[in-house]
Order: sequence, then structure tokens, then C-alpha cells
Amino acid sequence: MPAESRRRFIIDTDTASDDAVAIIMAIQHPQVSVEALSIVSGNVPLPQASINARYTLTICDADIPVYEGCVGPMQRTAAHAEWFHGPDGMGDMNYPSPKFDARDEHAVDALIRHFSNSPQEIDLITLGPLTNIARVLEREPQFAEWVRHCYVMGGAACTVGNVTPAAEYNIWCDPEAARLVFHSGMPITMIGWELSRGNATLSDQEIQSIRAINTDRAHFAMDCNEHALRAVREIQGEAGLALADPVAMAVALDERVCTHRSDHFVDISCDTDLTRGMTVVDQLNVTRKPPNATVCWSLDSSYWKNMLFSALS
Repeated sequence: MPAESRRRFIIDTDTASDDAVAIIMAIQHPQVSVEALSIVSGNVPLPQASINARYTLTICDADIPVYEGCVGPMQRTAAHAEWFHGPDGMGDMNYPSPKFDARDEHAVDALIRHFSNSPQEIDLITLGPLTNIARVLEREPQFAEWVRHCYVMGGAACTVGNVTPAAEYNIWCDPEAARLVFHSGMPITMIGWELSRGNATLSDQEIQSIRAINTDRAHFAMDCNEHALRAVREIQGEAGLALADPVAMAVALDERVCTHRSDHFVDISCDTDLTRGMTVVDQLNVTRKPPNATVCWSLDSSYWKNMLFSALS
């Protein structure tokens, strides 16, 4: 497809193992042009997230600028997820150093520049805490109008959290940032972590089928998630590999993957440790506030897995 006909993506990511797979899916999609990666602290500290993103681009032989952003949340102490992804975020596979450096421009400045130059033309996909995006909105509230659509991998819609009983990790890391983004007026689709559970997980047989594709991308995608697979089984009780970021990317790439969605007012709890980062979905419209997000409730698991296999082939 000609470049001018492709959808334009910018991906904001705290790149660890599942982010890497999501990035590959976007780069390999024939109808998408990934124009930049903006890096945020989250799963791993910012410098490591940048290294992981740039190594992923090297695997894909992709010439895409990488911009490093915020080193920690707006108000909270940074809390990384090495316990899930391994100390380097990539399962401690000892990958070589990336072949290129990040750009000098700060991610917040780069996001403002890209979107202001092409208002309503670029989709924003967020795979980590929303700190970079909130800082952009603090400086340029009009940014919310420049984004064509924002797909947020984050939250848990009326269901269990994965870092506390109430909250999903990305939103919990920086709830103040998430609240600012959800209240900004930006068109948002929320893809909660729960969509990656159950039938959406990759079974041992499916993991072996991906390895049998025998491309560098396929081996990389499974190798870097070995640590995450153990964590998913031991901590979350899933039988297979849950890949929240790639599931969210699948929805961003083709919304038909989401089989049930509805519009609601979504707020973020910032007030107590008990519910910090909880995505409060007004499913019954009891607040009478206008919807600010489209919430995805269910997934076509076969469709999402076919998209993954295609990207890794």
C-alpha cells in the first residue's frame, strides 16, 4: 500500500517484552506506518525501555525515530515490573546493544511537534503509563484535538486488577496522569488487561507453532517473553502466555477484534492506596456524565492470534 494511504501511528511505550511484540505487529502491518516511538518509564527504567525499543526496531530492520520521555510518574515514586518481565524487561536474554541512538529531542516535545503538524491524521497507541501524554496535555491542552484516536492499553473494566485487587499496572503507576488523559476530551478506546486472559492466552502448542514459523521476529517474540510466561502462570494463574500490549495493538490495528464495546464515563481513582489506579467505569450511567471513552469488553481470540501469527511470519 502506498505510504500516503496507510494509517499513521505513534506508539508511546515503556518497552518490555510484550510491548516489543506489539511494536512488531504495528511495524509489520501493511496498512500502517509507524512514525515514531516515544518512551516512558514504567515496566523498566527509562534508559532500559529505550534500549529495548531500539533493539526491537533493529530486529525489524525499521528506521523509526525513538524519543525518550519522562523518567517517572507525575507525583508518585516510580515502581517498575522487573518481577514480571525480568530485570532488563526482556527476560534477561542478553540481547546485543541497539545499532542506533535515541533522538536528542524529548518525547513530550516530539509528540507536540508530530501531532501539531498533522492534526487529526495520526493515531496514538499507549502501551505504558500515561505520563508522557499527560505532560503533553499540561503544555498543550489542544493536543487532545490533534490526536485522531488514542488506544490505551490500560485499566481493568469492572474486573480484577493485576498489581492490586483494584488496579491494572499502567494506570496504577501514574493514576494522576491517567486521570488527566481520560478527562482531556481526547477520543479514547480503553483496552483493559483482562482481554488478554483466558482464551486470548497463547497455549504451549501455539507458542511452539510460533517458534516453528522460524523467523527472527518469531523467535525473539517468544524468547523475550519466557520470564513473563512463568510470571503469568505462577502469579496470575493463567495456563498460557497473556500478552496485554499485543492484544491492545490488535484492537488498534483492526477494531473488529473487539467483539463488544460501549461508550462510558471512565474516571481514575487517585485518592486512596486501596483503589489507587482503579478505572471506574460508569457502566449504568449513574453519574449522568457524558462518555469519555469507548470500553472494550470482549475479544475475538482467534482473530487476534491470526494477526499475531501474520506479523511474525
